[in-house]
Amino acid sequence: MVVAVMVTGILSGVGGTVLSLLLHMIQHLAYGYGQPGGPHTFEQGVSAAAPWRRIAALCGAGLVAGVGWWALGRFGRPLVGIGAAVGKTELGRPMPPLSTVVHLLLQIVTVALGSPLGREVAPRELGAVMATGTGRMLGLVPADRRIIIACGAGAGLSAVYNVPLGGALFILEVLLGTMGQRAVLCAIGASAIGACVPWAVLGNVHQYAIGTMALTAPVMLWALCAGPIVGVVAHGVKRMMAVVQSRAAKGVSRIGWCLVVFPLLGVLTCFYPQLPGNGRGPMQLALSDQMGVQTAAVVLALKLVVIMGAMRAGAAGGLLTPSLAMGALLSTVLAGVWNLFLPPVAMGTVALLGGIAFLGTFMSMPLTAIALGIEFTQMEHDLWVPVLLVSAGALLGMRVCARLDGQPAPMLRPSTLGSMSARS
Repeated sequence: MVVAVMVTGILSGVGGTVLSLLLHMIQHLAYGYGQPGGPHTFEQGVSAAAPWRRIAALCGAGLVAGVGWWALGRFGRPLVGIGAAVGKTELGRPMPPLSTVVHLLLQIVTVALGSPLGREVAPRELGAVMATGTGRMLGLVPADRRIIIACGAGAGLSAVYNVPLGGALFILEVLLGTMGQRAVLCAIGASAIGACVPWAVLGNVHQYAIGTMALTAPVMLWALCAGPIVGVVAHGVKRMMAVVQSRAAKGVSRIGWCLVVFPLLGVLTCFYPQLPGNGRGPMQLALSDQMGVQTAAVVLALKLVVIMGAMRAGAAGGLLTPSLAMGALLSTVLAGVWNLFLPPVAMGTVALLGGIAFLGTFMSMPLTAIALGIEFTQMEHDLWVPVLLVSAGALLGMRVCARLDGQPAPMLRPSTLGSMSARS
């Protein structure tokens, strides 16, 4: 088991590194940036690109998504999601290696070209597939193979985002649903190794740059008041996306939907370059207080529309970074209204708080979301208090809405997005 954890962490780290390099290479080629002295982030590259180039990139994404996933469904073996492979209490169905690799490569290519979905599912699936082979080769018993597959997925997440604690908690909170000693030891070991391996190529960096964020009384009060609102909105968005996902295009119709949705996103990108990609760009703008309230409201609405459009068209991807960005944009809007009548709060600070709370509520993984927020930004210790308060309020708001609905909140399928708990 020790050997399996080490091998799984290393393979997941290497796989995450390769996928990250592939993503960046396609982004630079598609939008023509990355040269010395020029734009160096995706959002800046899209903003600097000519309108025709933005539309061409998204048309390419639609073609790759439609034809690629249609062909995979037509000629490949049926896909098995990470949640189904891990199983609830015992080892589930095996993931078909070739079909899964094609599936995750399609995700990386389409996200690099501008799909509004996230990239984090691909490295998790790659890590899980390699861990499946590792467990089989080492002759692990089914219970240990289940742990190793989950560790492969979490280590893949750690590798692409440099989040060892977040990856470990994702394994335990979302995939395994246990804090048993054996699972904890394996999760921590695999996630730590997976996060360290990419340092040699990608560097030991965190995802978002934030300035000094002070803990003030207005920020604490905002966290208490805004938390339930964030939870209510997250619950509503989750229900809408579950409905859209249940009607996702299949078969040949997927090609037609993708060839309509993605070019339309390309046209919108000519006016709002913050829309393409997984949402890291608008998240960074919100954290840096570089996005006005009106712009944040418009981008939030359009971001929601294009994400649901991509899901309706049958595209696959994650919702981790997109939901983080939606929460930050929502909090920017709420803070703008707050500052009109009450003691003002720093927009970047509350954007971070709201983004974490929205992510934890929307994805049904509050502990993992808090850890991810801390590791994404390296926030100061003082901010942990309002982060916990706003996250608790958001969970409360979501639970109240679920009870008023009279039924459990609908689930987004782990097999497609790989980001939701089977128990949500």
